[in-house]
Amino acid sequence: MTQQSPAFIGPAWLEREQLIDAPDPVMLDWLFNQDSLTRRLDRLSDGRFSVFPQFEGWQPLRPDECLALGLPEAGEGWVREVYLRGNGNNWVFARSVAARSALQDGGLDMDELGTRSLGELLFSDPAFVRGTLEVCHYPEAWLPAADAARGLWARRSRFDRDALSVLVAEVFLPALCTAIHDKDHV
Repeated sequence: MTQQSPAFIGPAWLEREQLIDAPDPVMLDWLFNQDSLTRRLDRLSDGRFSVFPQFEGWQPLRPDECLALGLPEAGEGWVREVYLRGNGNNWVFARSVAARSALQDGGLDMDELGTRSLGELLFSDPAFVRGTLEVCHYPEAWLPAADAARGLWARRSRFDRDALSVLVAEVFLPALCTAIHDKDHV
């Protein structure tokens, strides 16, 4: 489970047209691509993609997550933190959250995913509708200690199916940036 600072409310999540200091065009494409990130990572790794769970369980959600899900502050939800790996390297740190009440009534068993990608599940169910992609520089304190770094780009979006909303945040780690640029220049 990543660290939380009670005094820190959260980053400013921005839509594409709100960006002032945008990343390079290749990274911008990865951040705002509407396709399944799981599928893109699988292609980038030539089929050597895997999911490595770090934490799963009920806990109070962060203020920015509650706001995005329309919950009261400190609402409780299911939190799933995983690494999305390519070629044996941690490429993405992903944090997915859903409100307890909506998850219990929504028929999505996030606690049974194991090493399966949540994105695979969300994109295979046409009833889920993806909301707007937002990006930010992810707070260093919210990353696992081994990958804590300033200025890492992250994206998030909300997937809705009836009353169930799942908020998925994906932080692009340096190894992914290297792999993207290496593949782009081959």
